Amino acid sequence: VQLQASGGGLVQAGGSLRLSCAASGRTFSTYVLGWFRQAPGKEREFVASITWSGGTTNYAPSVKGRFTISRDNAKNTWYLQMNSLKPEDTAVYYCALSLRCASSCLFRSQYDYWGQGTLVTVSS
Repeated sequence: VQLQASGGGLVQAGGSLRLSCAASGRTFSTYVLGWFRQAPGKEREFVASITWSGGTTNYAPSVKGRFTISRDNAKNTWYLQMNSLKPEDTAVYYCALSLRCASSCLFRSQYDYWGQGTLVTVSS
């Protein structure tokens, strides 16, 4: 399975970006799609996840209410809409796919496949 993340860039504080992650290779009947981020000098942290059905979403407290995760199963693609961006959102964002989680999938170790990362820079 290959995951390709895109959509990062430079944006001013208060602005918006939409990240995309396209999956290719195997197909799966059930999975959880996630986004993580890693800021310079920090550990990679959970941002958001969504089940394959779209029925369950989870968000980190720091992004809840500002970010929205969604998916398009027909396109094997999922998205992270990021609004009201803050300088502290600056990081490399990674998409990930888990075959093992039923719904809540908050930890790096629960994910099986990772994209290459896309850089988001928010200027103040």
